[in-house]
Amino acid sequence: MIELFKHILHLDFDWLFANFGTAIYVVLFLVIFIETGLVAMPFLPGDSLLFTAGLFARTGHLNMAYLLILLFIAAVLGDNCNYWIGRK
Repeated sequence: MIELFKHILHLDFDWLFANFGTAIYVVLFLVIFIETGLVAMPFLPGDSLLFTAGLFARTGHLNMAYLLILLFIAAVLGDNCNYWIGRK
């Protein structure tokens, strides 16, 4: 855990994406889903997170096609979840 924070503080994104590639996609999905799907969590950094993910996709660290599909599904599922919570 200390090594993770050391690499984040030194902005070593190559190491971060090499070691946590798939987990980054999962975290992005969960943040967008929770932000749009749960009524009590609108304070998560969704817009700035999308902007940052786009920057990393531009540099080649993330796959833009995966991001578009995955985050679209997260937003739609979160919106539907929020609808059904409100309806009940």
